[in-house]
Amino acid sequence: MAEALAQTGDAAPPLLRVRSLARYFDASPPLLNRLLSGGGRRVLKAVDGVSFDIARGRTLGLVGESGSGKSTVARCVVGLYPPSAGSIAFAGRDVATLRAAGEIAALRRRLQIIFQDPYASLNPRWRVSDIIAEPLRVHRLLRGRAAIAARVDELLLQVGLAAGDAQKFPHEFSGGQRQRISIARALASAPDFLVCDEPTSALDVSVQAQILNLMKTLQRRLGLTYLFISHNLAVVRHMADTVGVMYLGRLAELAAARVLFERPRHPYTRLLLATIPDLTLSGRARAPVAGEVPSPIDPPSGCSFHPRCPYADARCRRERPEPITVGDGGLVACHAVAEGRLPS
Repeated sequence: MAEALAQTGDAAPPLLRVRSLARYFDASPPLLNRLLSGGGRRVLKAVDGVSFDIARGRTLGLVGESGSGKSTVARCVVGLYPPSAGSIAFAGRDVATLRAAGEIAALRRRLQIIFQDPYASLNPRWRVSDIIAEPLRVHRLLRGRAAIAARVDELLLQVGLAAGDAQKFPHEFSGGQRQRISIARALASAPDFLVCDEPTSALDVSVQAQILNLMKTLQRRLGLTYLFISHNLAVVRHMADTVGVMYLGRLAELAAARVLFERPRHPYTRLLLATIPDLTLSGRARAPVAGEVPSPIDPPSGCSFHPRCPYADARCRRERPEPITVGDGGLVACHAVAEGRLPS
């Protein structure tokens, strides 16, 4: 699989390498309830064997319905959740092998996250100057009030706000302006890598475009690398170089963005793309897909998508598909694709 993943990105060593990442949560009822009912422990497999690479200066977009595990992957990458299995390597170092406080602090400085809700991710009791300056103080990047204040002003201007906004509180800003403050805070430690967990989903459409354009500009200017999480396919198409489609904790498809949107292979990818309004009224055929996302606590046997897939057969219900390399260098985990049973 490693060789196949290398084909989906650049030839240079990836800045982030994730292999067989899993994150499980104990969803068992209380012990007394289990004893009375005779039930056992229950495990929620939020992420169950995800692998991908992200090359320096590039963007990987992860898409999928709610509950597919996208945000759990993001939180594992930045260290908010420890992986249950698998490995995460940043700049060639396995994150799990970092033991010294200095090494961990250096990693945290280089890897930052932008959260989904700009109304909840900023401390309402702090002024903007304190919010943005916090990484500078935590990582001891600058000393002295004058130097820190000058850097805060620089960051505010960089994200399209005024230097005078430093003395205001978050409630004095709109949602889009608050997200700009969140971006400025993330950039304060001069990171290489940003995890963007649905950074525009809580914003109006017009404001979304402004924030996305800002992020693209900052990426070009600063050489940033993004892991971009979203359920909005239009946003991912605008932002990502490579797209991974997640379903029930696993990657269903991984391909270059242009290839995935023009020639989707996995039935679930086709389902997601079919939900986009067809403004051209082309009348192209769309395979009907019914049902809802199964529970990750009690997933279906075999391919987890088979209860909703119009191309499923007995093998799909029995055997879980592993990712295979397709002609354009992407990866698809689907028996129907491997056997050539899908219409083109």
